Amino acid sequence: MHNELQERNQMVFGLRAIMEAIESGKEIEKLLIQNGLRGELYHEFFQLIKYHKIPFNNVPEQALNRITRKNHQGVIGYISPISYQSIENQIPMVYEEGKTPFILLLDRITDVRNFGAIARTAECSGVNAIVIPTRGSASVNEDAIKTSAGALHKITVCREDNLKDTLEFLRNSGIKIVGLSEKAENYYFDQDLSGPLALVLGAEDDGISPAYFKYIDSFVKIPMLGFIESLNVSVAGGIIMFEVAKQRIKAEL
Repeated sequence: MHNELQERNQMVFGLRAIMEAIESGKEIEKLLIQNGLRGELYHEFFQLIKYHKIPFNNVPEQALNRITRKNHQGVIGYISPISYQSIENQIPMVYEEGKTPFILLLDRITDVRNFGAIARTAECSGVNAIVIPTRGSASVNEDAIKTSAGALHKITVCREDNLKDTLEFLRNSGIKIVGLSEKAENYYFDQDLSGPLALVLGAEDDGISPAYFKYIDSFVKIPMLGFIESLNVSVAGGIIMFEVAKQRIKAEL
């Protein structure tokens, strides 16, 4: 019941109400838009959400009616509890602060508890920013924040439309891209992870999308000594993130 109340408190509905929320600077986590909406106001609304790159799903009217019985005008939005940043702004800031960039890219991590656990580990291990895709990622909601022990309020989260462009930008910024894959030839502890680094974690079921392979400089794996062939992604990510932390501490000694 408490979670349902929180969800309602973060919900905004109606075309003008959502437009006002966007124009006042509120971050919209996602939008549900009724199929077949037309009209001048809707056209204005759609141009606004395109400009701000807000993710949306088209749904039947009945789906919206199940969420609220109030006059939603065919649109329901969820306000994000965090503010998203741009990775292109973050990298120069990290370098200017004299830090060695450590970026985490999450490819289709859809479970909010996995996402929250990853964010908690990222904050503890010195990650400068987490990058997630605009579509196909877990929502940054109260469950994710709770699982992260509040880390999602402390670490920078960047939501990017095209992870290919992001990976290309990171490579051009002097950052080595390393992907975690059980099919890799090299173990993570044999890799130099002490320099500028972006670590890519893929989806639980099928790993990193092949579309990103050509942007990744090297792949690493974790030794699996039991009968089960893979780890939960948040555990696997934690192992690598703290290997990065260990190597960096040793490099400074």
